[in-house]
Amino acid sequence: MVDNDLLIPYGWNEAVSDYYTPLVTPGSVPARVIRMDRGECDVASPTGPARARCSRSDSELGGLCTGDWVTLEVGTDEPTVRQLLPRRSAIMRSSVSGRSEGQVLAANVDTVLICTAADGDVDLGRIERMLALAWESNAKPVVVLTKADAAEFIPLDEVRAVAPGATAVAVSASTGAGLDVLTALLDGTVALIGPSGAGKSTLANALLGAEVFATSAVRSVDKKGRHTTVHRELRPLPTGGTLIDTPGLRGIGLWDASDGIERTFSDIESFARHCRFADCAHDSEPGCAVLAAIEVGELTQRRFDNYRKLGRENDRMLARTDKRLQAERNRAWRDISKQQRQHYRDRNSRR
Repeated sequence: MVDNDLLIPYGWNEAVSDYYTPLVTPGSVPARVIRMDRGECDVASPTGPARARCSRSDSELGGLCTGDWVTLEVGTDEPTVRQLLPRRSAIMRSSVSGRSEGQVLAANVDTVLICTAADGDVDLGRIERMLALAWESNAKPVVVLTKADAAEFIPLDEVRAVAPGATAVAVSASTGAGLDVLTALLDGTVALIGPSGAGKSTLANALLGAEVFATSAVRSVDKKGRHTTVHRELRPLPTGGTLIDTPGLRGIGLWDASDGIERTFSDIESFARHCRFADCAHDSEPGCAVLAAIEVGELTQRRFDNYRKLGRENDRMLARTDKRLQAERNRAWRDISKQQRQHYRDRNSRR
């Protein structure tokens, strides 16, 4: 019988065991992806850390990603990933290539820390976009305003107003302020997302209690950060659970995030339920509760405009995906037809 005690620091627990153990095929053992590197990956296995061969990189739809649970073949000279086990959650954005496919940023995540530097421009629209990704992933989002010690003003109330259902905290990794509050919010596997310069790696090191990830200073002129983190990497937390640091996000395109948008803008959805007409477009219709909320100051025009913007973007992505799937189905039917025609030609030539 395989002893999985060495997997416990990497997120293996009773619930994970109950879910995955029946899926592990004979001749293989469970393992978790710590870091991807093209055709290979670092994994945590029942016998300790290992370097394993895998067929696809995390840049491909459905490919492996940091945080994935997999099975490894046993009894071979070189550990090889045999099977990607079903994901319980995944943070996905549209591919940076612009193609109609999704990119997994981290898998099997329980808590998403949305990091924004408090000493710079706190972009509420960007926070709303990242909240939509986090809610859609089936994980719990926490908005973290980092570098609180360097900020003249911390807009915590404004951030909380655009994050209904989520917790927002301000912390300083340098002084330790707020870290005890943040640590109490962490659950299971924690992923950090945000733009370069948001202090993700510095915060990750503070939570890990060691200088694990490289850090660099932002430009003093515009507070822009450099891409210090280039790989997604999973590490055990000293307080239990695991942490995944991710590279800075330049573009945060939505990928099938309808539910995430609805939860991010639950206040607008709540107003809309009181509109006179069920199909109200919230433009100029009489009895529109959304427009009424804007007029009396219960809802800002900026937030409503971003709600519409993200909805249109998501609709375009879904339409592109539908067209891609239809094109794939058409190609498959053409291949079948071609094979059938060739079959009939071969059959006729034998007569």
